[in-house]
Amino acid sequence: MVSMQRSASRKRVAVTGASGLIGSALVHSLRADGHDVVRLVRRPARTADEVEWDPKRLYVDAAGLVGVDSVVHLAGAGVGERRWTEAYKKEIRDSRVLGTTAIAQALASLAEPPESLVCGTALGWYGDTGSRAVDESAPAGTGFLPEVCVEWEAAAAPAEEAGIRVAYARTGLVVAREGGAWGRLFPLFRAGLGGRMGDGRQYWSFISLHDEVAALRHLVDTPALSGPVNLTAPEPVTNREVTAAMGRVLRRPTLFTVPASALRTVLGDFAEDVLGSQRVLPGRLLETGFDFAFPTIDDAIRAAAR
Repeated sequence: MVSMQRSASRKRVAVTGASGLIGSALVHSLRADGHDVVRLVRRPARTADEVEWDPKRLYVDAAGLVGVDSVVHLAGAGVGERRWTEAYKKEIRDSRVLGTTAIAQALASLAEPPESLVCGTALGWYGDTGSRAVDESAPAGTGFLPEVCVEWEAAAAPAEEAGIRVAYARTGLVVAREGGAWGRLFPLFRAGLGGRMGDGRQYWSFISLHDEVAALRHLVDTPALSGPVNLTAPEPVTNREVTAAMGRVLRRPTLFTVPASALRTVLGDFAEDVLGSQRVLPGRLLETGFDFAFPTIDDAIRAAAR
């Protein structure tokens, strides 16, 4: 998967959500560069590199985190995995808020806490921004996802109060064929069934999987970064532009359109977020010298399609 240049010093990094799309790529990258990785698992630990936790019970085997330099917290129920019923919306919220609370409290309880906690959150913080570009200084939007994101980030307060540097990685749509939202798009477009969603004017703030992993590692390694950091490519594009790029790179027609009404029927409340527009810029990544390997939508799709 993704490998970066070897760091000058070996680190011990704990990762939640280590079996997910981003987490598994991050674990592979860290290990490829010689770092020790501890994976938090929701069952009794079976190997020396595992630590048991249960976010629903606010339980973490904190003893397994002794000596960790940094924690990257990525666990949470998939936002686009199911139709948004009230029950699933509760699962989305609880998996993030309770999970972050459990991690933050466990780290705060350590006699020698880690240097940093990188807490994966989301661009859902900003709500629908229309065509207006926003950076990390923008306030929270309105609606279900912004409310979840506010609670999610607030749940890390015990770690901050313990003197741990906390960075909130507000991640955009990750371009990858292995999973996530884009993992569902690739088969459709390869089959010639891809097309725009709704009117296609909504902005999608994307990031390649390679750059997502590199950015998370940048947050771990950069002491100046705390608070919100947008993990998005520097040039957000509209869904219409994404559709054209997918057709161009995959060399397939893009004649189909998914009507807004059909999305609402299939996705429930989540359709409003698919049809909503988020034009979000990675201000703090750029300020701290982060170099995107795949900055454009065509670059990101080509990298994922390899």
